[in-house]
Amino acid sequence: MEAFFVSIGTIAIAEIGDRTQLLSLILAARYRRPLPIIAGIVCATLANHTVAGLAGRWFGALLKPDVLMIAVGAGMIAMALWTLKPDQLDEQSVPSGAANAFVATLTSFFLAEIGDKTQIATLALAAAYPSLAAVVSGTTLGMLAANVPVVILGKAFAARLPIKPIHYAASALFLILGAVFLARALWH
Repeated sequence: MEAFFVSIGTIAIAEIGDRTQLLSLILAARYRRPLPIIAGIVCATLANHTVAGLAGRWFGALLKPDVLMIAVGAGMIAMALWTLKPDQLDEQSVPSGAANAFVATLTSFFLAEIGDKTQIATLALAAAYPSLAAVVSGTTLGMLAANVPVVILGKAFAARLPIKPIHYAASALFLILGAVFLARALWH
């Protein structure tokens, strides 16, 4: 259960102000069809985070437990620093001529998530926790917790969020998680 809840919280907070959240806002404004957009986000996130989780499991199997905890802890601290840099998204990167909102969301969201901090966090979480299903389902729910309100409420919701304090909170969460993993490695 720890893996599931840590995954939800980590991704939900880290996703606020992230480029994929900005993409959700652009898709919602362009297509004005929330259900296909949400379905596209679910499918793209499941696919992307499953691949990241499998990669994390593979890396986790290669490393000794203490080395793995140090690597995950250092990775989380690096994510804390990365979170302080706000993302931007060029509206031109969103396909405008797509046949429907689902396909446009699925493809653009999957591609935008490649190399994104939430994908890398998923990789690190999957390396650290034994339950791949708990990590992937948690990261997917965290992604939905951050993106569904944006898709449904659009700019009215996004404009009212205090993005800078949220980035600081996300950074602090990654820093705390990094410290916990480092402490586990040192006192194991």
